[in-house]
Amino acid sequence: MNNIAAHTVADFLRFAAEDLQGISGSPRLDAEVLLAAVLECDRAYLFAYGDKVVDDTARDIFRHYIERRKAGEPVAYIIGKREFWSLLLSVNDSTLIPRPDTEILVEAALRLCTRDQAYVLDVGTGTGAIALALASEKTQWHIDAVDINENAVALATLNATQLRLENVYVYKSNWFSAVRTNTLSVEAKFHMIVGNPPYIAADDFHLINGDVRFEPRTALVSADDGYADLFCIAEQAMDFLYAGGFLLLEHGFEQADRVRHFLLSVGYVDVETIRDFGGNERVTVGRKSETGAVYG
Repeated sequence: MNNIAAHTVADFLRFAAEDLQGISGSPRLDAEVLLAAVLECDRAYLFAYGDKVVDDTARDIFRHYIERRKAGEPVAYIIGKREFWSLLLSVNDSTLIPRPDTEILVEAALRLCTRDQAYVLDVGTGTGAIALALASEKTQWHIDAVDINENAVALATLNATQLRLENVYVYKSNWFSAVRTNTLSVEAKFHMIVGNPPYIAADDFHLINGDVRFEPRTALVSADDGYADLFCIAEQAMDFLYAGGFLLLEHGFEQADRVRHFLLSVGYVDVETIRDFGGNERVTVGRKSETGAVYG
């Protein structure tokens, strides 16, 4: 983006959007988000002050951002921020970038668990997006958020602190390995367990396309054609759920049938799959039977 005619906010947005054509699926939006980050303003400011002259320092930073975006780097990694559930989260390349479709899981969790007080576990928390969204809506819930990646644990902890959500407890755990010794739940039992684990097969062509190229493979790829972590969580979660408790797992849009069958095979009841904003089967839910035990 080196056009010498670019001086104002409107100029820079126009030329940057042209530069990103064919590279980004949303060139104008990307340009707006990047320039707003440089100018430390919201996007509404860009529309209101399109004739404002951009100074040399801001111009150079913005041009650098555009070059990074042209190379395919995700906008969220460039600016270090991503909005999820109306919460502004810090992000970095140690974790996945929260996706809008994951809000489907949050909506389902809030609908299914109607308790005023509940113990909830978010496995593979990453940025903490799911746990923090739930915590923001249910301040009386006690939410454990775990991840095997120490950098992700630090990032989720930072987000919880920045958002002042004190009902989230973040710690390192390989799925459930450290839960019993760290959880805030006295019985190490939960009314709901949620997760968005790795579910992409190692040879999936999506791994070499688009923004996903820049995201950590350890947070994307799972063995057994992408099912290994989904199945591991589903099986182990039984020991950590109260009777009547819910398991919610996000997965690939072609994986729902096999995930449903697995949940049924290990004893979950009321198994169903919820579709995302694009109509794809995205989140599968199962409930632990209430037979012979008490729900919390």
